[in-house]
Amino acid sequence: MIVFRYLSREVLVTLSAVSAVLLVITMSGRFVKFLAQAASGQLDPGSLFLIMGFRLPGFLQLILPLGLFLGILLAYGRLYLESEMTVLSATGMSQQRLLGMTMVPALLVALLVAWISLSLAPKGALQFQLLLNQQDAMTEFDTLVPGRFQELNDGSRVTYTEQLSDDRANLGGVFISEKRFGVNKKDRGISVLVAEKGRQEVQKDGNRFLILENGYRYDGSPGMADYRAIKYDTYGVMLPKPEISEEVTDRDAMTTSSLFGNPELKAVAELQWRLSLPLLVFIVTLMAVPLSRVNPRQGRFLKLLPAILLYMAYLTMLISARGSLEKGNLSPALGMWWVHGLFLAIGLGLLYWEPLRLKLASRRTVKEMARG
Repeated sequence: MIVFRYLSREVLVTLSAVSAVLLVITMSGRFVKFLAQAASGQLDPGSLFLIMGFRLPGFLQLILPLGLFLGILLAYGRLYLESEMTVLSATGMSQQRLLGMTMVPALLVALLVAWISLSLAPKGALQFQLLLNQQDAMTEFDTLVPGRFQELNDGSRVTYTEQLSDDRANLGGVFISEKRFGVNKKDRGISVLVAEKGRQEVQKDGNRFLILENGYRYDGSPGMADYRAIKYDTYGVMLPKPEISEEVTDRDAMTTSSLFGNPELKAVAELQWRLSLPLLVFIVTLMAVPLSRVNPRQGRFLKLLPAILLYMAYLTMLISARGSLEKGNLSPALGMWWVHGLFLAIGLGLLYWEPLRLKLASRRTVKEMARG
């Protein structure tokens, strides 16, 4: 029991440290991406941390299996390097018994990953999609920042204002440039609106209007000299009415209960993917235990790179099988299970290869001594 607690503590502590580092690296990259979208006006800056919170379970369900895999390699590698495993082996600690002890913390991680992948991650993905739908329904007044040119509609519209009131209803020093797309060449070009000030009006029926005052409108095509300039005292334009979509289209946001019995290939692939992540934990544990065995002369990092490549091959093949299943290139009965079967065989081979090799070597030595 003392040995079991010691090994479990070493694995779980290393798992926590590795997972924390991987989580920080992953979330930092995504945060920079969302921050760039917020800087361009595509997202509300105030919702960035909320978005990262919704995406956190999706990150954890992939990071925890890798963290456990690396945690076993690093923790047991240190024990082999410091000859602690040699002492344990001398007291009767076999690879099979070591694997059995390691499976206990692996079971805890698998249960956590199962809860995240089957329940928590879909809920987070659903809230993330609904939040993005709300962001898409926001008008340019909701994301406009004074003193910055902001692109909208994939760059076809550029808006700028020098001043913006706290309630986002009044603007000062307005510039709006919009590309015109028409069938005829004369209908294509650029419209530019400049105004001393402007305001947003919302009617009772929900329609929104932009009212500009004391400005000019310029219409024309770049490179042509037939620009038209119109001076106006008041200019009004109807803004698109925001519509918040409640439709869930992302497969990651579908509840697990709705995936059961769903004959669609995308639903079958998503369900098998969610079930594969907890199963992944046990198989990578099976591979990590024999891969952690190193010679003190070789160092603890000798097998780290091949082990990571093996893990990446496992995950890559799962993702590839998921895509093939969605496209109908794989039968649902075969699905992703063949990948797990393949790496289960690899794990068993790694576990029993070294004892088998030593047994064969000892027999060969006995035969040579008998001949001598």
